[in-house]
Amino acid sequence: MRKRRVIAALAAGAMVCTALVGCQGKPAQEQGSQGESTKAAEAGSGQSSGGAGESEEKQVLSVTTWDNDSSPQFQAVIDAYEAENPNVEIKVIDTSADEYNNSLGISLSAAQPDPDVIWVKDMGSMLQMADKEQLLPIDDFIAKDNFDLSIYKGAAEQLMYNGKIYSLPYRNDWYVLYYNKDLFDAAGVEYPSNDMTWEEYYDLAAKMTSGEGSSKVYGSHNHTWQALVTNWAVQDGKNTVVEKDYGFMKSWYEEALALQDNGYIQDYSTLKTANIHYSSVFKNQQCAMMPMGTWFIATMMQSQEEGETDFNWGIAAIPHSKDTKAGYTVGALTPIAISAFTDQPDLSWDFVKFASSEKAAEILAKQGVFTGIPSEAAFQTIAAAERFPEGESNVEALNYTHYSFDRPLDPQIEEIRTVLDEVHEMIMIHSYGVDEGIAELTERVAEIKGWN
Repeated sequence: MRKRRVIAALAAGAMVCTALVGCQGKPAQEQGSQGESTKAAEAGSGQSSGGAGESEEKQVLSVTTWDNDSSPQFQAVIDAYEAENPNVEIKVIDTSADEYNNSLGISLSAAQPDPDVIWVKDMGSMLQMADKEQLLPIDDFIAKDNFDLSIYKGAAEQLMYNGKIYSLPYRNDWYVLYYNKDLFDAAGVEYPSNDMTWEEYYDLAAKMTSGEGSSKVYGSHNHTWQALVTNWAVQDGKNTVVEKDYGFMKSWYEEALALQDNGYIQDYSTLKTANIHYSSVFKNQQCAMMPMGTWFIATMMQSQEEGETDFNWGIAAIPHSKDTKAGYTVGALTPIAISAFTDQPDLSWDFVKFASSEKAAEILAKQGVFTGIPSEAAFQTIAAAERFPEGESNVEALNYTHYSFDRPLDPQIEEIRTVLDEVHEMIMIHSYGVDEGIAELTERVAEIKGWN
């Protein structure tokens, strides 16, 4: 019964998050107006999407990924597709997560046929690529194949931008709290609950901090992303990271600085300078807790499967504000799209269909990955996986009642994100006071949006 309640929440969450997606901004230019975009658009609308099996020659399809070696979220589907289509070889173009959007932007600006298929890291960048005519609309493919979009519970339609569909929902992630059971057991402290306020979390981080120097164990861990502060400011759904006044973020930055300055989390400067990845901090048992997305479940399951880690870990619902009930979280969809410059639009569509299918959802579920299809069967597979944390509370931790996007689907979100990142760094290294940083953030975003 409890698992069914989680499934209902997952399905509801998908519908909630899609309701938050607005098709904002100026209209995109019509595809196929010039150059390679024209060729790809014509090929996409005029050819049958019969799939890979029609050609006897070995075909090579290039796809983009990030941090592919440390997570099974891409490779499991790639391997499965190649197994079903032995005449297709998938060429993986992998980049670190932090450099992915920049690298992809450079590649697409050259208008080369590679990559063919693009896993979109965030929806804001998808809007930019669409506006630059770098993505191939897939509406004609969907119509020609009579492709059923209802399996995504409305998410695919809400990914439309200026009346066109440029992608399908591949993955769905939201934030939870990871914790090291062994460290809590050794300290004689109760595990984090699924109904914990942020104030209780701060106290717990202090209590679980121990040791000195290289043997120090931090109570928690904040990665360098600004999202690890701003997410909690938008968690209640009252604000987004695109606002005319960012005063609502003040208390969240004050708390993040307090955690850092008291030594309950590693300081931002050290993490940034040494380019420390959050996964290594948790895997090396250098922290007792860590807020992170559900994608990290698959990473930890793979880590244990390969013998990289052997400690007991668990997940709890992300903490919530005192004036908000448990079950509020922040997350995002990961779309998959086709480059407008591909020279293999039909094969690309065949792969996109497979990667977004119920079959792929089941494959990914075995790896602990949540997909854009909120199916009960896939979720039961995740919960029953051998490496999924034991205990009903871990299953209940995935039950959310309210899902806010970490950033809105705004055509200028990448420009705004740059400002968020820059100001975030200045605040966390104490180059700006919190009030100074918020003032600059408010002023610079207003300039981008033309609100001045």
